[in-house]
Amino acid sequence: MTEERREKIRVLFSEKPYVSLAELCEMFPDLSDMTLRRDIEYFDRIGVAVKVRGGARSVKFIGDTTEAPFANRMATFVEEKTRIARAAAAYLENGHSVFLDSGSTVEKIVDFVPPKKTTFITSSPQIALDLCRHGPHSVNIIGGRVDRDSLSVSGMHAMRFLADVNLDIAFLSPSGFSLSGGFTCGNYSECELKSTVAKKARFVVMLMDKTKIDRVLPFTFCNLEDVDVLVTDEKLPDGIVSAIDPEKTKIVYASGVI
Repeated sequence: MTEERREKIRVLFSEKPYVSLAELCEMFPDLSDMTLRRDIEYFDRIGVAVKVRGGARSVKFIGDTTEAPFANRMATFVEEKTRIARAAAAYLENGHSVFLDSGSTVEKIVDFVPPKKTTFITSSPQIALDLCRHGPHSVNIIGGRVDRDSLSVSGMHAMRFLADVNLDIAFLSPSGFSLSGGFTCGNYSECELKSTVAKKARFVVMLMDKTKIDRVLPFTFCNLEDVDVLVTDEKLPDGIVSAIDPEKTKIVYASGVI
């Protein structure tokens, strides 16, 4: 019985990049959560999958779901990202201490930053340089290791820096989003940093273009209920819209922004 069940689960991992515990519970309604959790641990142990919160990711698909180099991301969907950044920048007036993530969409916010002096904290060396050229702002860059692909700073020293920082508003960007996996990224250190920022900020704005929907990367840094405003370029699928509590999270569509 166990071998037959695990063979069915193995087939799932060969067909899908992510299998949730809830999906397995629905597939095997007569079995307990604990039994299915042990199945997930089994596949993690033998190298077929990587256990993550709420399920597991197929090793077969991990190469297809890692983050593309930053230069590649900056050159794609430029118009959509610009519209999203312009719409998100409207919330800059809400805060005096602002965190800017290292995403290619967030970087475009710099073009719409008002001239009023603001304290910025960022994990992006490029954003820090752009802000210094932009106006009379106080610009702070967290210390740590620079990731070659994302051009973002993270790691132990970055976390120590954030421990002493109070954030009014944070602008974050995911590499993937799904209802089962939440907002995800492909680097654990970056996930740790984003998660900490999302918890410390009084107000969180998430910038997400349509290519991120239903894309699940290994590490979840926050969920819908942790986000105050979600800015995207096109209407979200009905299933996602219905899952959003309008009392907690506002959706802003940037498709009409010029």
